Amino acid sequence: MKSPHILAKALMLVLGAACGVTQAAPDDLPAVGNVHAPLTVALPEIPEGGWFTSAELGAIATSGNTTGTSVTGKIDARHETANWSHEFVVSAFFKEDKYKDDEGELQRSKSAERFAASAKASLKLLGEGKRAFILGSHVNDRFGAYTRYSSIAIGHGSRWLDANDRTLDVEIGPGYFAGERATGEDENGVTVRGAAQFRWRVSPSAFFAQTVSVEKGTSNTHSVAETSLSTKINSTMQMKAGFSARNDTSVPAGKKNTDTQTSLTMVYSF
Repeated sequence: MKSPHILAKALMLVLGAACGVTQAAPDDLPAVGNVHAPLTVALPEIPEGGWFTSAELGAIATSGNTTGTSVTGKIDARHETANWSHEFVVSAFFKEDKYKDDEGELQRSKSAERFAASAKASLKLLGEGKRAFILGSHVNDRFGAYTRYSSIAIGHGSRWLDANDRTLDVEIGPGYFAGERATGEDENGVTVRGAAQFRWRVSPSAFFAQTVSVEKGTSNTHSVAETSLSTKINSTMQMKAGFSARNDTSVPAGKKNTDTQTSLTMVYSF
C-alpha cells in the first residue's frame, strides 16, 4: 500500500510559516506551547479568560494556457479559563479551473471544494502535563472519497517531551464517526483515535510543527498528517508554508486513497 509511505513522507517534509503572539515583544516568539494547547496548531500562552485568534489566507491565480483560481483559508480561535481550554477551527479550500469547450465558449469547472469545522475542550485538572478532552469535527468534501465525514472523540492526553525549544504531545481515546461515501452510501461506526503533535522552535524567527491523527474503525482508517514551518514578519503577521496529507484506507472505485495539499499563506494573529 502506498499510503503509509506518503504519510511518512509528510512527517519528514519541512516547509515555511509563522505563529503570532499577543502582548509579546516584537522579537519574541510564543512559548513552544502548553500542554493544554490543541493538537492542530501550536499557540502561545493565554491568560485566564483570554482569547487568541489567528486568521490565514492564501490564493493562487493562473492565466495563459492554464487559467484557474485556488483559495485556502483558516480561522482558529482559542479561549482559556481556569479549568478548561477551548479551541474552534474553521477552514476551507476551493479550486476552480477555466477552459474553452469545443465551441470556443469559456467554461468553469470546480476541481476542489472542502469545508471543515471542529471544536475541542480540554480539562486541565488531571495534573501537570496531563488532560482530558472531547473533540467534535465535521468535513464536507465535494470531490473526496467521503463527501461528508463527522466524528466525535473523548480521551486522555499527556506531554511526552518538554524541552525549552521542543515539545511532543500525545492523545488517545475512543470515538464514533458517521460519513457518506462518494457513491452515496452511508457509513458509521466506533473508532479508536490517536494523535500527536511535535513542536520545535527552530530559531527566534522560525517555528516548526508536525501533527498526525489517526481514526481507526472497523471498515476504514482515516489519517491526517500536517507539516508547517513558520517565519515571522512582525509581531502580528507571519508567513506560513505547509503540507498536508489525508488518507482513507477504504475508498470507492475511481477514488484515490490519499489527497495532498501544499500551501503558502499569510497569517494575522490577534
